[in-house]
Amino acid sequence: MNDTNLTPTLELALQLLRRPSVTPDDAGCQQLICQRLEPLGFRCEHMPFGEVSNLWARRGNEAPVFAFAGHTDVVPTGPLDAWDSPPFEPTLRDGLLYARGAADMKSSIACFIVACEGFIAEHPRHQGSIALLITSDEEGPARDGTVKVIETLQARDEHIDWCLVGEPSSTERLGDVVKNGRRGSLGARLVILGQQGHVAYPHLADNPVHRAAPFLAELVAIEWDQGNDFFPPTTLQISNIHAGTGATNVIPGELVVDFNLRFSTELTPEAIQQRVGQLLERHGLDHRIEWNLSGLPFITETGALLDAARDAIRAVEGIDTTMSTAGGTSDGRFIAPTGAQVLELGPVNASIHKINEHVRVTDLEALTRIYRKMLENLLL
Repeated sequence: MNDTNLTPTLELALQLLRRPSVTPDDAGCQQLICQRLEPLGFRCEHMPFGEVSNLWARRGNEAPVFAFAGHTDVVPTGPLDAWDSPPFEPTLRDGLLYARGAADMKSSIACFIVACEGFIAEHPRHQGSIALLITSDEEGPARDGTVKVIETLQARDEHIDWCLVGEPSSTERLGDVVKNGRRGSLGARLVILGQQGHVAYPHLADNPVHRAAPFLAELVAIEWDQGNDFFPPTTLQISNIHAGTGATNVIPGELVVDFNLRFSTELTPEAIQQRVGQLLERHGLDHRIEWNLSGLPFITETGALLDAARDAIRAVEGIDTTMSTAGGTSDGRFIAPTGAQVLELGPVNASIHKINEHVRVTDLEALTRIYRKMLENLLL
C-alpha cells in the first residue's frame, strides 16, 4: 500500500496496525506513540508490569486532566486462511480498512494522537492537562495494565478528571451510541463435593450432580433486581459445568460449575455472595467456592464530559447520541472508582474480534474531529 497522500490519521493507523501486538505484546506500538507525543510537549512515562507494557503520557501540570485511554493489544487473529487479506497487513477495500485491531482499537489511538496534534498546534497554552493512558493488557487478564497504572497515579496523588476511552461504542454509525457506564462483573467457580463410586452401587456413593441440580435450578431462576434508569436487570449465566472421569459407569466425586453475574448499581458483590451462600447452605451442599470480581458497575450520569461528547458528535456527525451501559466490561472500570467522569466513544463495533475486522475510513477522520472538538469544549 502506498502511504503517500494519506491523511495523518489513516497513516498513523496503518503504522500501528502493521505491528502484530497480540495480547500482552505491545510490539513497539507505545514507542511509536511516544515518538509522536514527545514533540508536542508530552512527558512519556513507561510503566511495565510483568509482560505488560503501559504508557502514561501527560502534557501540562495543572488540573483539570483530560485523559484518553486505550489499548494497543489485540485478540488473536483466528485462522489466517479465513481472512480475505492478512490481518497484520492493513488493507483498504471499498472504503473500509481491514486489519486486526482496526476497530478495537488502534484506529481510536491514531485519532487520539492526531486530534491532540491539531488541538495543541492551534492552542499551545490550553487550560489544564492532556494525558494518554495506554496499555497492552486490556484483551488479556487485565491484571498488569490500566489497573496498575491507576494504582501508581493514586499513590503519587495524580488524578484524572475526565477520561475518554476509545473503545468501539458505536452501533450503526459513528457516534450513535456512547457508553456512559458499564455493568459490574462477578464470576465464581463452585465445586460441589460428593463421593465417587460405581453407578451400580449408588448407596455407596454420593452423586454431586444429583445434589446440585435443585440448587442450580433455583440459582438461575433468581430475579436479582429490576435494573434502573441506566442499567438493565442483573443477569446470571452458567458458562461451564464439568463432572465425571469420562467413564460411563463411574459416579463423579465432584461437580465444577463456572458462572458469572453482570450486575447493576442496584447490587453489591457482597450482597450477591451472601445470597448464593445462603442458597448453598439451605440446600445442604458440601462445597467450596472462589469468587472473582472483574469490575464494579459505574455510571457517568451527567457532567462536563458527557456534555462535551454530545456537543462534539452533534457538531461533526449532525446526530444526537444515545447513552448506553450495554455490553461487556472495559478498562473504564478501573478509572471510574477514582472519581473521574468516564465515557467510551469510538468506531462501529460490528466487526470487533471477528475475521476481517474493519473500520470505515471516513469514520477515522470524523472521529479525529470529534475528539478534537471535545478537547476544545473542555480545555479552552
